Amino acid sequence: MIADLDTIRRNAFIYEPVDGFVIIAGRTSKDNDFISVKVAAPEDYWFHVRGMPGSHVLLRSLNGQEPDKRLQETAAAVAAWHSKARNGGVTAVSMTKAKFVSKPGGVKDGTVYIKNEKVLKVRPALPEGAQPEKES
Repeated sequence: MIADLDTIRRNAFIYEPVDGFVIIAGRTSKDNDFISVKVAAPEDYWFHVRGMPGSHVLLRSLNGQEPDKRLQETAAAVAAWHSKARNGGVTAVSMTKAKFVSKPGGVKDGTVYIKNEKVLKVRPALPEGAQPEKES
């Protein structure tokens, strides 16, 4: 697991919606692999819009606290924002713990398998006060 946010920032968008938590979103398919395989800690929450291309998104606690439902929905909205669903309405987003995300050998960049999925329905958005970063 890579914890240094400056290292991660080269391959991801990083948002700090509230003290003690960060949301990390991949920029490209290769960055999504980096986020899901190298950056993710087992207890991080992992998000991805269902059924279309988009960023892999992590919700990480910096202080060991469990995120509440509102914060999980915020991270899911970021996953919808960084996807082809950005201009849509309510969007289905998969959520699971990162320990249930696996990258099998031989699959293309950005492809992972997930288990223990929960589906959240959210509108695409960035955290309150966040400025959209320029897409790479």
